[in-house]
Amino acid sequence: MATDTAIDVVMPQMGVSVSEGTITKWLKHEGEQVEADEPLLEISTDKVDTEVPSPGSGTLTKILVQEGATVDVGTKLAQIGGAAEAPAAEPEPERAPAPEPEPAAQAPREREPQAAVQQPSGNGKFVSPVVARIASEHGVDPNAVPGTGRGGRVTKKDILDFIEHGAPAPAPQPAAPQAEPAQPPPQPVATPAPPQPAPAPAAAQAGEQLEPVSAMRRGIAEHMRRSVDTAAHVTSAIEVDMSKVVAARETLKKEYQASYGVNPTYLAFVARATVDTLKDYPYINGELRGDSIVTRNFVNLGIAVELAEGKGLIVPVIRYAEGLNLLGIARAIADLAERARSKKLLPDDVQGGTFTITNPGGYGTFHGTPVINQPQSAILGTYALVKRPWVITDESGSDAIAIKPIMNITLTYDHRLVDGAYAGRFLRDLRERLEGWEGDDS
Repeated sequence: MATDTAIDVVMPQMGVSVSEGTITKWLKHEGEQVEADEPLLEISTDKVDTEVPSPGSGTLTKILVQEGATVDVGTKLAQIGGAAEAPAAEPEPERAPAPEPEPAAQAPREREPQAAVQQPSGNGKFVSPVVARIASEHGVDPNAVPGTGRGGRVTKKDILDFIEHGAPAPAPQPAAPQAEPAQPPPQPVATPAPPQPAPAPAAAQAGEQLEPVSAMRRGIAEHMRRSVDTAAHVTSAIEVDMSKVVAARETLKKEYQASYGVNPTYLAFVARATVDTLKDYPYINGELRGDSIVTRNFVNLGIAVELAEGKGLIVPVIRYAEGLNLLGIARAIADLAERARSKKLLPDDVQGGTFTITNPGGYGTFHGTPVINQPQSAILGTYALVKRPWVITDESGSDAIAIKPIMNITLTYDHRLVDGAYAGRFLRDLRERLEGWEGDDS
């Protein structure tokens, strides 16, 4: 039975740069009872896939936005309690606005509920943080981009189309009036060509299956393409003898699992050594921002996490990782990975990273060239730990061959900011920290 007071379920604001979301799954049906904070639906943004909890208890009276629809932040999705409402109209596609009058003093702009935080561009035209960031990365003035959003707002699609295709050709100006020439003899009127049909949607051939591109996959594609177009990617690699790390991990493993429920993975050791090494190499933990180089006295460490069945890759962030010891980093990695795979992350959990580590070595790969996570300047790749014959110097000073656990580590960096020698010294110092591991008391 519906309660007297209706509770609106709206598309939540999932982060300052997220202005819309896609309904991927309703976890409750109309007429079902739902409790406050119980998972009600799943949504997908270009940042994360996550569950949305119910804002209150009662009967789910009406679902207003169906699965697969993409709507702005603040859009009413459903109603809990109260009388059932008529279905809401599907969200209108964004249209080009009618020309606005030009009063002497500029009228205040109407507040747009779907935008999280609006950023002014050069001439006072307001754009979302996502649009402002993309424009900054490509040196585009948002005021030069025709907006198709509500009130002339420049949308993410507008700025990406502008970057890909350039400015539209200006409309031809009417010619100045001239004296009427003598009338030519009438010419036969050409029959206009029929309009070309729109391209047919993709169709599956025999043995193929089609699935729609998710909001997350679309966001990954745009982000990776933009990174390759923006940064001058170079990858350097180094081989590391992980003998002391292997021994330390065997010593700590039982204690960490028994006392803290945490497995000290090799990734945690590499992450801890990396954070220490970054203190001496600020450009690798920095970024190019316009005509300025940004450096920091902190490390927000991103850890790439694969979602189930290859449905996406997400990079949650360990904030202020320089203040964590090995146990703290191991705990943070385990927590972020679990929340990423159970759809408990929020978009703010994947923002603000200053440096990223990706770990494809868990699947046996021994080398790779990762793509930089913009606007960062570098990304570290860790690869399979493999026992290999290794030349060492024995106690007598002679060369000998021993079996050693060797790991390849790569650094992909933006050559606009980081030089090869600088990257090489970083990898050298990281190797020395790992090969000389003597414990972690910080």
